[in-house]
Amino acid sequence: MTEAISGRAIDAQRFRRALALHAAGVVVITAQCEEGPVGLTATSFSSVSLEPPLVSFYVGRESKTWPRLREAGCFAVNVLAGDQAELAARFASRGVDRFAAPTVWELAPPGVPLLAGVSAHLVCALHSTMDIGDHVLVVGLVAEAHIDPGGLPLLYHRGRFGHFVPHS
Repeated sequence: MTEAISGRAIDAQRFRRALALHAAGVVVITAQCEEGPVGLTATSFSSVSLEPPLVSFYVGRESKTWPRLREAGCFAVNVLAGDQAELAARFASRGVDRFAAPTVWELAPPGVPLLAGVSAHLVCALHSTMDIGDHVLVVGLVAEAHIDPGGLPLLYHRGRFGHFVPHS
């Protein structure tokens, strides 16, 4: 069967339209580097392993933020709450000071920026990276977690942010 599809790839636009149907949680990855705090929005976040506790996300190789995140050696995964669409859009934008007002954040041990009002923070050490296609797979070893037990996540679906509504 693999011979039948070997060498074939779907058209990029059709691929994007298909992936847009998959709802994804939204996180902001933050770190502190020599120039100050850096961060980016990601919807490719997932758990990898319980033992050891590992998480991952993908970042485009052309990202201007990625080299500074890599330098930092540790980062925070800020799991955004359902009412934080504007924050997600801000950290996905180019040419803006993502940490300026109205962004509310604090520098927490071991020197990582934590965003206010999120559902959860995971403080991670950079574990490993791997180039895959036009992205870099980033794996973090989770050292600490802060959880808002009542927090509902922000979702991304069909190019738009939305709220999670649980079944009753």
